[in-house]
Amino acid sequence: MSALQELAAAAGLSTRWIDWQGVHRDVRDDTLRAVLGALGYRAGDDGACGVELARLAAERTTARLPPMVVVRAGMAIEVGAIADPAQRAYQLRLEDGRELEGVADRDTDGSCRIEALLPLGYHRLTINGQTVQLAIVPARAFTVQDLAGERRLWGCTAQLYALRAPGDGGIGSFTGLGACAKALGERGADALAVSPVHALFAADVERFSPYSPSSRLFVNTLHVDLAEVFGAAAVAVALAEEGATAVAAELEALPLVDWPRAAALRLTLARRLLAGFDALPDALRADCAAFIAAGGTALRDHARFEALHAHFLAQSPPRWRWTDWPTPFRDPRSAEVDAFAAAQADEVAFHLRLQWLADRGLATAQAQAKAGGMAIGLIRDLAVGADGGGSHGWSRPQDFLQGLSVGAPPDALNALGQGWGLTAYSPRALIESAYAPFLELLRAQLRHAGGLRIDHVIGLGRLWLIPDGAGPREGAYLQYPIDALFGLIALESWRHRAVIIGEDMGTVPDGFRQRMSPAGVLGMRVLWFERDWGYFVEPARWPADVVAMTTTHDLPTVAGWWTGRDIDWRAQLALYGEGQDEAWDRRSRAEDRDKLWGAFVHAGVAAGPMPAPEQPQAVVDAACAFVAATPSPLALVPLEDLLGVIEQPNVPGTIDEHPNWRRRLDGGLDTPRVAARIAAIVARRPRGDATSGG
Repeated sequence: MSALQELAAAAGLSTRWIDWQGVHRDVRDDTLRAVLGALGYRAGDDGACGVELARLAAERTTARLPPMVVVRAGMAIEVGAIADPAQRAYQLRLEDGRELEGVADRDTDGSCRIEALLPLGYHRLTINGQTVQLAIVPARAFTVQDLAGERRLWGCTAQLYALRAPGDGGIGSFTGLGACAKALGERGADALAVSPVHALFAADVERFSPYSPSSRLFVNTLHVDLAEVFGAAAVAVALAEEGATAVAAELEALPLVDWPRAAALRLTLARRLLAGFDALPDALRADCAAFIAAGGTALRDHARFEALHAHFLAQSPPRWRWTDWPTPFRDPRSAEVDAFAAAQADEVAFHLRLQWLADRGLATAQAQAKAGGMAIGLIRDLAVGADGGGSHGWSRPQDFLQGLSVGAPPDALNALGQGWGLTAYSPRALIESAYAPFLELLRAQLRHAGGLRIDHVIGLGRLWLIPDGAGPREGAYLQYPIDALFGLIALESWRHRAVIIGEDMGTVPDGFRQRMSPAGVLGMRVLWFERDWGYFVEPARWPADVVAMTTTHDLPTVAGWWTGRDIDWRAQLALYGEGQDEAWDRRSRAEDRDKLWGAFVHAGVAAGPMPAPEQPQAVVDAACAFVAATPSPLALVPLEDLLGVIEQPNVPGTIDEHPNWRRRLDGGLDTPRVAARIAAIVARRPRGDATSGG
């Protein structure tokens, strides 16, 4: 093993990986050097690697604890080897202010531990001349069973922009989200899982993927319903004064979101109405001031970034990435940034107040969900990373892996591999900062929600990282402190009484799913992939520790799968990998249709001859009932399937070739067909007399 490979292994970086076909592959040396460099290691040559290895070896000989020690409740607190008895004395300051003292026990091998039964929470431990944070975490996260007992719940998934509501400007709104959640709740649903509502780029409305945000700490202000605070009459007047009344009506009627036009109009109206902020009632202005104060430095930085981003995009040539700005403006703490913010105080205040409006809207949507009878309410979605050129990367560059993108190696669904253009937290930075960035992110996402879906949850254990400029195949897996992250998720989920879902699709490491279930994190199982020797598994054999789904936003809808619409797109966009082609795809689908209908008939959710490929609606009926019949504690049916839509929201591996994140939904919940689908689900998952917690 070379010095480079030895350093990579010591840093948690895999030098080999196994592809989806079981082939062992070596990671390129330039990839190892790039990832090690992003982690802060000098790895330019063997000599530099040797120096770093020696430093790491020296660190391992000390008894220094990490800045935060995460311990499961009831377990001993391991504090390392402490030879001096006097140094084994410890002091504990608990979260509630109580103070405890004692002496750590020493084992025969020299290692020391504290046997103390401590309450769950965040405490401070002083021992051996060092003070660290101590997180005592529960064995597992808050679950559906903790909320609703043995009752099996159901709900829907939705893309927020797809939901139509009067006055939404063709882009969706938090008011529309709340109305949808309330309507579903009144029909027996207990959850509405929504696409990410992370903050995007106000200065660049062409970037609208919900999974490529500027910051995951804040909210997408394009979904603000200005009428909630200013009133519908004031919005109508503002539209008229802008000469945009007809434009707004046109945008609302479109089948696809026109993001640039709709976003520009939403921001224009917001500027006009927020110009009258001082005329709002005292209570509203006080609420806004309290929100801004609570947001602290992080919120201020985000608002400053928005103003700076607009400023540098307006220059010639435009400077989109903050790393291309003049050097003083790359530092959020510089005097130049302070001076700019002072000179642009109104612009910064505009973005602060927009965040306040967005937060109010999200809170109202969750309140509406609960008012409709939902036990969980909104389930928010946490994207795997953020755009490295966004506000989060600018304000906290030390927290992220610069020069690397998160992605996935080639697999059965994406034969070319994927590079998502997102940056991720550095595991080294997380540990050295006592996991503060991760906790800040968790708390932001659990705000105004009854659940959280963690996209690409295997990233808690390892991430496929691709150096900038390299292809998806040229990445490497980097390990993350999975036990600590699972523990902190469990603690925060209990504090927020929120269920946790982990998106565990694609290439999953051996044993990972076996760790999710004891941690209380629900996996995801999708109809298309629940098979045994090629045949679809009957509902009773689905796992009881997962969320059961017909499909996801990245996969074909039931109607789209049955008609072969996804195959049309793959053929049109040349998305086939080696050994695959359209003819093979269509032959396989024909065989799978027969197997799927047979599974439906066997399960008692369908009867009669198999429908033709161009007649998918009876298949959609059966799929909704089939998933509802599983033992999963939560079943989620995308609104696209509830409504029988053919097109899917997103086709992975495409950008502009397919109208990703633009399709709006038509039709209501009370049409006979949709009502029958809801009734079939409710019959298999009745709400009964169980109380809705949370």
